[in-house]
Formats: sequence, structure tokens, C-alpha cells
Amino acid sequence: MSSRKKHVLVLAVAVAGLAGLSTFAYLSFRAPVAPGGQPPSAATAARGATGGPPGGPPGGQAPAPRVETARVQAAALALEASAVGSLRSNESVVLRPEVPGRIASINFRDGTAVARGALLVALDAATQAAEVDQARATFGLAQANFKRSQDLFARTFISQQALDNAEATLKVQEAALALAQAKFDRTRLRAPFTGIVGIRNVSVGDYVKEGQDLVNIEDIATLKIDFRLPESYLPQLRPGQQLEVSSDALPGQVFSAVLEAINPLVEAGGRAIALRAQMANGEGRLRPGMFVRVRLIFEKRSNVLLVPEQAVVPDSKVPYVYRVVDGQARRTPIRTGIRRDALVEVVEGLRAGDEVVTAGQMKLRDGAAVRPVVDAAPPVTGAAPPAPAGTTAQPAVSGAAAAAGQGK
Repeated sequence: MSSRKKHVLVLAVAVAGLAGLSTFAYLSFRAPVAPGGQPPSAATAARGATGGPPGGPPGGQAPAPRVETARVQAAALALEASAVGSLRSNESVVLRPEVPGRIASINFRDGTAVARGALLVALDAATQAAEVDQARATFGLAQANFKRSQDLFARTFISQQALDNAEATLKVQEAALALAQAKFDRTRLRAPFTGIVGIRNVSVGDYVKEGQDLVNIEDIATLKIDFRLPESYLPQLRPGQQLEVSSDALPGQVFSAVLEAINPLVEAGGRAIALRAQMANGEGRLRPGMFVRVRLIFEKRSNVLLVPEQAVVPDSKVPYVYRVVDGQARRTPIRTGIRRDALVEVVEGLRAGDEVVTAGQMKLRDGAAVRPVVDAAPPVTGAAPPAPAGTTAQPAVSGAAAAAGQGK
């Protein structure tokens, strides 16, 4: 076959293909024919183009958007601050000898209670005891000489100077006896207060050096709580305020404590105030060194209006919420107070029972029609910590308090 005939055949095939594609496109995109063989009207075609669902609002309008709502609640609220702290013994000391020596006896059992003044550890004191006996004998002789000198002076057999010498000798020997007794007492380690001894690190026969750790004693009948709060709380703090203390080691149990002292120095690093509270621990359920959560109550208020925090829309001028009134969203500026968990106090702008939008605000405008769904209000639990705007709760504060933020 010649080259010319080949070109003609290829052209004919291409023309036939284009004709087929054109027919298929026409049939696919042609408007459907209405029943009765008539094409659809222009209005029907327009509704089909806008995607209006069958049975939709008249005139082809979009349905009102669905939004979640909640009711404004009036509840009792406690103004408080929350922080984390550590427990400390009311009194704590580690027994250390003031003089070196060999341990002669240990007069306690590990982890038991001891009374103040009880002898706990005795060092070998043979040398010190001998010195005490020697000093006591010399002191006795000086006493006898002084009495004899007084008799002789009364009968004018000795001079005043001889009497003064006898008196001075007596005082020197008295001081020597007291010194020997003090050296002996240093070999006897006694409990400085009533408490519980820890676990000893030595045994009978050990030679201990001056200042070596022997055993610790803790007074845990009363415990101290050390914690910190931001400096913004300083005007509200005063000794004697009530606290609630809880520990993760004893879930569900709350203990009472009293604020005892406020450090006059504000820490420059964290701008925090060091505080110390005190609590009774007669049953010994808490121990020094434990981590605790502290709740300091400043004031209790009633009929506080609360809304879910997701209902509040931030704004550069004033925050606002959308109230649902007769099926329409009404933009309502508000003034907020303290925050807690997932709730915000409303100081101005709302009343108890008002219905506010909690989800879907971004697609609303003032006066827009809405369709509320289920109430999404969280339950009111606990008390609210007051805190300046911008602060957040921390469990720890590296010793710093954790309190919820307060927005105005």
C-alpha cells in the first residue's frame, strides 16, 4: 500500500473517533427530560444547580445551622488557690557524737518511739568516768578546807587572805568537776525530744568519729507543709487561714491544716512566696517527705453564674457569647471573673438560665437562625482558684503554686 493511502486511512479513523466522543459527551451532559417529554423548566434547573435538597426550605434557602448549647448555672463557689508542697517533721535531728569513741551500748530499737531525755547511745567512757571521780574527790577536799578556814578566820587564827585563797581553790575544783562531768555527758547521746527513731547505721563495738551520723529522730505527731504561691496572692494571705491537704498515697482522704508562717522575702527567681502550714498527724498516716496537694480557701460565695469556657469567644475589646433567643443567636458582651476546671464566672452580661452556644460560634453572626441540640453544660464540681490572667495550674510548681487563671 502506498504512503498516500496510509495517510488517508489514518485520517478517516481519527475523524470517526472524534465524532463518537462528541456524541457520547452530548448524551452524558444533556439535561434530563421531564415526564411527558418536556424539558425541565428554568426554575427547576436552577434549584438543581444549587443543590437544594428535596423538601428543603422554600425558595431554596440553606437550613439553619445546628449548634450545641448550655444553660447558665448559678452555684456556690469557693475562691481558693491550689499548690503542691512537701511534708516536714515538726522536729527532726540526726544524732552525731561530739567526741570520738567506741560504742558501748545501743538502747533503742529501730523505728520505735522514744521519750525526751532517753539514753539512746552510750560510748565507752571509762576515762571520762575516772576523771569525774578524781574531780569529785578534789572538790570534796576543797570544800573541807574552806569550811576549816572559815572556822579559823572566825577565831582570828588566819588572815582574810588565807580565807580568800581557800574559797578560790574551792571554786576552781568545782569548775574542774563540772568540766569532767561535761566530758562524761558527751559520751551519752540522749533524745532531744519525744519522737520516733529511724534506722541506725552503727552497731555496738563500732568506733565512731566526731560528727558521724548515728540515727535520725523525727517528731511526726505534728507535720509542717512547705509550699509556694505566686506573689499576686500576697494581699490575700494571712496566718491562721484554713487549708485542705490531700496525698496521692491516700486517695479520697482530706486533712485539715492551718497556715502558720509567711516568708517576708519574695523569691526573685520565680516571684513566689514561701509558705508554711501545720497539721496534726496523731495517727501517723502521713510521713515527712511525702508529696501533697494543698488547697487554700480565701472566701466562699453563693449564686455565682457559671458557663462552660468553650462558650466564651475572646475578643480584642471584650469577650462575648452567643445567646439563643427565639431560635436566633444574639451576640452578648460579658465580663468574666475566675476560672475553674472547665467553667468561667460571668460577672456581667448574663442571667441564670440563659441558653448560650458552646460549639459552632465560628459560623454564626448576630441575629442568625440556629437549631440548638443537646445541652452540653459540664457539672459544677469543686471550688474555683482565683488567679491573675495568664497564670495556669501546675502541679508543680517547682515549688510554685498552681492556680487557675482569672480573666477580666
